[in-house]
Amino acid sequence: MRKANIFISSVQSEFAKERQMLCDYIRTDVLLGQFFIPFIFEETPATEHSPQQVYLTEVANCDIYLGIIGNQYGYEDAEGISPTEREFDKATAEHKFRLIFINSLNEEKRVAKEQQFIAKIEREVVRKTFVDGEGLRTSVYAALVRYLEEKGIIRWRPFDASTDNNATLEALDEEKVHNFILMARRKRKFALSENTSMPVLLKHLDLMDDDGHIANAAILLFGKKPQKYFITSEVKCVQFYGNEVERPAPSYQIYKGDVFELVNQATSFVMSRIDNWVGVRNDPTSASVPTHSELPMEAVQEAIVNAICHRDYNSNGSVQVMLFRNRLEIWNPGRLPYGLTIQQLYKPHRSLPNNPLLAEPMYWNGYIEKIGSGTEDIIQRCKSYGLREPDFDQDCDFKVTIWRPVNADSIVKDSTTEKTTPNIPQNVPQNVPQNVPQNVPQNARHSKLISIINQNNSISKEELAKHLNVTVMTIKRDLKALGIVWEGASKTGHWVFTHSSDDENMLKTLTKAGSGK
Repeated sequence: MRKANIFISSVQSEFAKERQMLCDYIRTDVLLGQFFIPFIFEETPATEHSPQQVYLTEVANCDIYLGIIGNQYGYEDAEGISPTEREFDKATAEHKFRLIFINSLNEEKRVAKEQQFIAKIEREVVRKTFVDGEGLRTSVYAALVRYLEEKGIIRWRPFDASTDNNATLEALDEEKVHNFILMARRKRKFALSENTSMPVLLKHLDLMDDDGHIANAAILLFGKKPQKYFITSEVKCVQFYGNEVERPAPSYQIYKGDVFELVNQATSFVMSRIDNWVGVRNDPTSASVPTHSELPMEAVQEAIVNAICHRDYNSNGSVQVMLFRNRLEIWNPGRLPYGLTIQQLYKPHRSLPNNPLLAEPMYWNGYIEKIGSGTEDIIQRCKSYGLREPDFDQDCDFKVTIWRPVNADSIVKDSTTEKTTPNIPQNVPQNVPQNVPQNVPQNARHSKLISIINQNNSISKEELAKHLNVTVMTIKRDLKALGIVWEGASKTGHWVFTHSSDDENMLKTLTKAGSGK
């Protein structure tokens, strides 16, 4: 079957990186590369023909015109028309399939002629907005897959884009959608307003088609009960006493919920079961308490995010988080994308997410800092803690191993109790207690939350959210995880800790250390 030719049109100087990125992505993607051949003018070899002849001929020969529109109008010919507008006009006259993507950043800097050009485009076709290269790539991917389906070339979609789940908007949680927008605006300056309706948001993120069908990714992101539709989308967490898979296991949890909840729950599972040193608060007016965990929480969370975001959701397996005495292993059912090797994970590499419709919203909410930098961040954060370099392995599943500072060589015996205790890492701050119980809440945010409540046990959830720069929903999840509940009337009550007496003593130990009392 003949591949479809894509003509990529834009002001070259404004979108040089994006043009080349799209070209490389379409050529190397395991799906798109089978069906499309991209063209950008800068790859044209030397010729005796004029530039206008060349690009208009390529437009005439293409199957798809892909326009990237920004704030600059570009070079104007003798008639005052830019090459980009000439190309669009040619594609329109030739009845080409047109895809238009408009950059929505810094619109106030858009020149007048470009605004007129956009108005002209909007009278002709439905366009899509983007704010960065990753968003552009995700939207182009979704549009090209839809093109293949409409042409009857393929009869299936990638898992995250598939809509064969029979779900309706009733399956999604309005509050989760609202909180997503709030956090995305706070973290990444998300373009949509707080009052955006659910259908508008879903269409903006390519999570719902024009017929109202909901993509699988929408259920994983905002579903009331995602596991009702995808049973194995849960995360299994287990802790072992030693360095091997041996029973009995002191702790085993199966977490369910949307992808954001799964990340938070799995991260808390790990951080609450490793050593954490809590210092003395130097500033009595601050709720901040110096802490140093055995493992960098950012690296642990990044590894869990990668596993949940990039796993193969068609597999019957689940993400597994296994905490051993000397290491943390995070397994996900899936394989590296075609063309990406284990060796490349240790250095800068291109981003090839298995589930781009899932990855982009996780970026908007701050769970992914920079797409394509996850493994590098894990490595650098572990090195900054003085830890051994993490290992990445690909067999039937993909595995990340983060090494703990405690191993067979660094375990020491307590001569009086015969209890084995770990050596303290060299880079732990001085004057930090070494006997903090192992299963107190270790998440740094949890420590701050406890400290704030210790100072004011009648503080509201809304005030807690402002103090910690998170949503009220996140505060609710944290309070539930810590066993902290409101007792009494709404205006005269207070927060109480509802776990067992041992747990309560551990909480007091943490808050006592944190407050310096």
